[in-house]
Amino acid sequence: MCGIVGYSGPNNSVGPIIEGLSRLEYRGYDSAGICLKINNELQILKKEGKLDNLKSLIQEKKPFSHTGIGHTRWATHGAVTADNAHPHGNDLFAVVHNGIIENAGVLKKELQAEGFEFKSQTDSEVFLVLLTKFYLETKNVLLSISKSFSTITGNSAFVIIEKNTDKLYCLKRSAPLVVGDNQQTREAFVSSDPFALVGFAPRIYFPEDSIICESSVSENGVKINFYELDLTPSDRYKIQSNAMSVDTTNKGIYEHFMLKEIHEQPSLIEKIAAYYIKNEGRKILDQIKNFKTSCWHLTACGTAWHAGLVIKNYFEQINRQRASVEIASEFRYKNPIINENEIGLFISQSGETADTLACQELCREKGISSFAIVNVEGSTLFRNADKNFLIHAGVEIGVASTKAFTLQVLTGYLMSRAMSGTLDDPNLFVELKLLSNRVSELCADSEKIKKIAEKIYTQKGFIFTGRGKYFPIALEGALKLKEIAYVHAEGYAAGELKHGPIALIDEEIVNIAVVGPELFEKTISNVEEVKARRGKVVVIGPEKSEELEHLSDFYLGLNFHGLNDLSPLYVNVALQFLSYHIAYLKGTDIDKPRNLAKSVTVE
Repeated sequence: MCGIVGYSGPNNSVGPIIEGLSRLEYRGYDSAGICLKINNELQILKKEGKLDNLKSLIQEKKPFSHTGIGHTRWATHGAVTADNAHPHGNDLFAVVHNGIIENAGVLKKELQAEGFEFKSQTDSEVFLVLLTKFYLETKNVLLSISKSFSTITGNSAFVIIEKNTDKLYCLKRSAPLVVGDNQQTREAFVSSDPFALVGFAPRIYFPEDSIICESSVSENGVKINFYELDLTPSDRYKIQSNAMSVDTTNKGIYEHFMLKEIHEQPSLIEKIAAYYIKNEGRKILDQIKNFKTSCWHLTACGTAWHAGLVIKNYFEQINRQRASVEIASEFRYKNPIINENEIGLFISQSGETADTLACQELCREKGISSFAIVNVEGSTLFRNADKNFLIHAGVEIGVASTKAFTLQVLTGYLMSRAMSGTLDDPNLFVELKLLSNRVSELCADSEKIKKIAEKIYTQKGFIFTGRGKYFPIALEGALKLKEIAYVHAEGYAAGELKHGPIALIDEEIVNIAVVGPELFEKTISNVEEVKARRGKVVVIGPEKSEELEHLSDFYLGLNFHGLNDLSPLYVNVALQFLSYHIAYLKGTDIDKPRNLAKSVTVE
């Protein structure tokens, strides 16, 4: 969610910090701030709203500092105000924080009773005050960080600077945090996302939980020390080269990142097919050839949960293996029935989704294997999984997921084919290539979808329906429209309309009806029910159908022929375009919709 960037080195820290925060704007935030160490004093600048507001203040002040930390905040505790924005600081320390301190209320009362004062409503300031308290007692920075971190509960990541040195300190618990260095330029970095450090830090360190990282810069280069909470040296971290490209921050010819990422899907479909069928990914899938389990426990959140519903269909229909799909925030608290020889499969674009990580930990405690379908190599989900199936979608900037959903489902499909022993079926690669071609055709001819959007975007509400394998696509289509167009939209199994939702139908409600070749007549009967109650109907179904054209107010004919199990992905791209065009006509912030964050790292 929130973005963190820290810098220490010979240059002005303002430049890399602001550039890093700019790259993390897509994650969602409502205020921004920076703390700079200047002449052994900590100067804090922060503003409500967009990062541009902070940039204007910096332009006015023109500060220069060799060490600093910056933050974009997504409010959890306390309103969106400058006081509640990060960093939080005093005469000794400045702190930025991602996550939630669960016992902050109790600790704050205890600290206030001891005479400590607070300037904000945030839980984050509790850590700053704890740090100050322990430092006044011990005069030892590392010990004070350890004692403060051991006192709080909840998932968090912290970066700390002090007024007496140019060191960067950081540590985390189940929250994203990386450390970077550039020995050539003698610069140290820290961030909540390695993408912020592309072009700055060629080497990235991934510390495990409860490891204190201490970065210092001298004429001899950058030194990074890692300590356990008892302050003994630690080797619980991994090193990786930062090979990502900064080109992903460029929208190119597209007006929005979401539109760009929709258009990237045809090439990514072919890329994932080649990776897992013909190239190095084949070794990963060969490990699960003819694999069987008594039950798959699929857990995820939001769009990834919808991907799990599609993958469940593959596992059950192709492999005849039982699969349950649970919303991660529900699964972790329901005391789930988990037996040995079952498998936990966790789906996340970022690999840092807090609820999904908690489910992964729960399954590990129960002694079952943990598999992950994830986009970010080196993420917490990736590091803690027994087997990883990377989706190779590249950085997804748009908050509303598009290409990641497609690649998550395709990765699950290829896992299913591997388990059935049919990866070498020559028709498989042909089928995937056909999907790529059909999506390309949609991208080239999305104008027809735009024309439908122009006719319906002012309607009061939208009900998406589908049967069988298209039901998860109805759910995902409704979510996409809610996320970026800010209109009421719900997804239903088409057969459920008459069991309640049909009460909503009138001339101001649009039914987006997915009518696949399967269960064709049954689904048409559900559309007839909507028509009989004066609802407007957009039908997405097989092309050149006179019946569908006559039945619908607006008809989008698609070529389903030959796609078989992959047709839900084809339909979903059409719904992505529909949501995009409706949101565009409404004038919303498509790439950074209000109240949303790209990576939800709090529960």
